[in-house]
Amino acid sequence: MRGAVLRAAGLRMRAPSPERGEGWGEGVPTERPEPPRSEWNAGGCRRSSGALKRTPSPQRGEGWGEGVPTERPEPPHPSLSPLGRGRSKCHRRILAFASVLLFSVGISRAADIPLDQRRSDGDFISADTRAMQNDDTANPAMLVVLDGETLWNTKAGETNQSCADCHGDAAKSMKGVAARYPAFAAELGRPVDLEQQINLSRVTDQKAAPLAFESKELLALTAYIARQSRGMPVAVKDDAVSKPFIDAGRTIFERRQGQLDLSCAQCHDDNWGKKLAGNLVPQAMSTGYPIYRLEWQEVGSLQRRLRNCMSGMRAEPYDFGAPELVDLEYFLMWRARGLPMESPAVRP
Repeated sequence: MRGAVLRAAGLRMRAPSPERGEGWGEGVPTERPEPPRSEWNAGGCRRSSGALKRTPSPQRGEGWGEGVPTERPEPPHPSLSPLGRGRSKCHRRILAFASVLLFSVGISRAADIPLDQRRSDGDFISADTRAMQNDDTANPAMLVVLDGETLWNTKAGETNQSCADCHGDAAKSMKGVAARYPAFAAELGRPVDLEQQINLSRVTDQKAAPLAFESKELLALTAYIARQSRGMPVAVKDDAVSKPFIDAGRTIFERRQGQLDLSCAQCHDDNWGKKLAGNLVPQAMSTGYPIYRLEWQEVGSLQRRLRNCMSGMRAEPYDFGAPELVDLEYFLMWRARGLPMESPAVRP
């Protein structure tokens, strides 16, 4: 009875041995003290003199002669690993297979979302947020759009001209423009996004100073122009001139970066529709910028959102207006081709 209780408590019944410094009472359970640290080598394994003598035990499948010393070689210790000492061969095989699997997943390129499965980011927001977006009287970004309309008609620069003086009614002249940006600018030899095109017009046509990125004025003008394309399909060019920049944006989208070693594609291609921090992960179809983001409590550009994501990956974000950000914008608009514009959208 006592033996059963002791076994349940995790103590073994064995014959004591003076060689181990144990008691003399037959069948008395004893605890073997931890050997001093001097008996352990630098690798964390106990030193062995080549053989360990102890009283054999039938429970361990050893010899039956009571008190007969037997030689049992000290088993070799596997090298230490982050998962601990003494892993079995089976465990090591499993770990090796998992490592190969993770490595192959890490280097494989995420597949593009098929065209018939692409969905607007507005499909991944709550019904209340979507209702706010679609109601111009409730969409907070419409206040910024109204500011943009005022700026559209305000004269500026050395020429003392307004945007309306050249382009007339924005509802007609700007219809579908935002759906075609970013676009290649021949004078710069590379693409520009809508914000940069507005500044190019200010500098070359109005002879005015460019507006600062994320400034209230630039966001207002961009939102006003983008509003004229709501409902129109995204139609950025993907000709031979534009393709290298689209490919450059794809490279950034699929490249793992930052301390978290993540890529945009791992979230938006491989795990869209799943939840992250309580929100559904969208497909990164940038059809609604500039957006009013509830987290920001204000309107922001696509470049601000991209920099925000890079900071979340613990990566160094590109500067506003950097060619890399424009290339990434171009790729995102290209992958959203055919989807309707929603500017100005509302997002969590």
